[in-house]
Amino acid sequence: MSVLSTSSIELIARLNRGDVTSVELTEVSLDAITAQDANIRAFLSTNADAAIAQAKAIDERRKAGQPVGKLAGLPIAIKDNMCTLGLKTTCASRILENFVPPYDAGVVEKLKAADAVIVGKTNLDEFAMGSSTENSAFQVTRNPWNLEHTVGGSSGGSAAAVAARMVPLSLGSDTGGSIRQPAGFCGVVGMKPTYGRVSRYGLIAYASSLDQIGPFATDVASAALLLEVISGHDDRDSTSVDRPVPEYSQTVESAPGRLTGLRVGIAREHFVEGLDREVEAAIKQSLDVYRSLGAEIVELSLPHSKYAIATYYLIAASEASSNLARFDGVHYGHRAAKFDNLIDMYSASRGEGFGAEVKRRIMLGTYALSAGYYDAYYLKALKVRRLIRRDFDAAFERCDVLASPIAPTPAFRLGELVNDPLAMYLSDIYTISANLAGIPGLSLCCGLSSNGLPIGLQLLAAPFEEEKLLRAARMFERATDWHTKRPI
Repeated sequence: MSVLSTSSIELIARLNRGDVTSVELTEVSLDAITAQDANIRAFLSTNADAAIAQAKAIDERRKAGQPVGKLAGLPIAIKDNMCTLGLKTTCASRILENFVPPYDAGVVEKLKAADAVIVGKTNLDEFAMGSSTENSAFQVTRNPWNLEHTVGGSSGGSAAAVAARMVPLSLGSDTGGSIRQPAGFCGVVGMKPTYGRVSRYGLIAYASSLDQIGPFATDVASAALLLEVISGHDDRDSTSVDRPVPEYSQTVESAPGRLTGLRVGIAREHFVEGLDREVEAAIKQSLDVYRSLGAEIVELSLPHSKYAIATYYLIAASEASSNLARFDGVHYGHRAAKFDNLIDMYSASRGEGFGAEVKRRIMLGTYALSAGYYDAYYLKALKVRRLIRRDFDAAFERCDVLASPIAPTPAFRLGELVNDPLAMYLSDIYTISANLAGIPGLSLCCGLSSNGLPIGLQLLAAPFEEEKLLRAARMFERATDWHTKRPI
């Protein structure tokens, strides 16, 4: 068994004891990528030479008795929509195929300060627009549990890299479930923090009011540690919230034993027609686990959740239309070789650079923002978004965390939904409301389907209640062994 099958918390303990070096871990990670990634296709690029040099410098500091950061030389992978100084950042798009940023994203700065070793950049749906990582311009990522099935998306590469134990930790971004859904499909822990908890500086935007960066890990305690490292105020991000960062890595373990007094909410709207029977059974068994630990299960309603899909795709597409206008062959991105005039150059450059799904969402957003339709579509969607947030506010007056499925089914087969955009969009039905409301959400494994694919449990909490969310997830993890399961 690979040393990377151990939790990040244990790996850091081994590093600090001197049982293993950062160079050794980094080499194991790079060897695992070489051995497995030809089949899984999680990585768009690797950073081998620089990673080994970085690991060597950390080992030398440790050997000299100098302090090292919280991540202590652990290998990590980063979704390829976060800027990395001197390392290509493509957003899995032809339009940015050769873009090398001159600066690091805020989260990358924090990772380096914490002595994480960046081994590579992971695949995604182009500009984070998708739910299966099939919309990448370069490759399709396959699920380590079954190579014929999707990893989910858009952060599918980051989820697959952790699930296959190529790295112990990774970062993704979540606009409508893009961390939580692939975490659920791949049987790992994935978390979307409260909007504003983690800096978006250097994250190439899809939908600015929805995007949030978060961790992938093999277990809840490791995810808590990575969240602690990347969280905090950033003056360069106007949406970053200036409030203290709790020591998540410590408080996640602060509620051992029974959960007397914890109220776990379930919304009746989450258990309706279309939910796979095996998924429903796994979620209900998870609720039984919480009952056995002393938690109270509270039934409630989220009445406006039925409007979430329409609301999300209007808002997200509208913001994408605005954000992606800069990629025109002049300000940023690929420029067509042949054109007759300025308008022709814009059209040709964007036509060659953007994939079909990105074009679809740009057109939808441009239409929703156009004169005569703004009030009818975009403005109305913003009003419904407010109602969705109010539903959650009311729910959290009655419960501490909400539990739900991550997706209606386990991971679907590659190609199954790629030509049916509406069906693909509906795979996000349980996750998008958290982005609209700006609340934190977490996915962890709660079962396996009859064909051996992971089933994800989603837990949601009120804004900036990440500590409570992580503790509730950790209690479930202690009482079960699903997080110990590995792809064959």
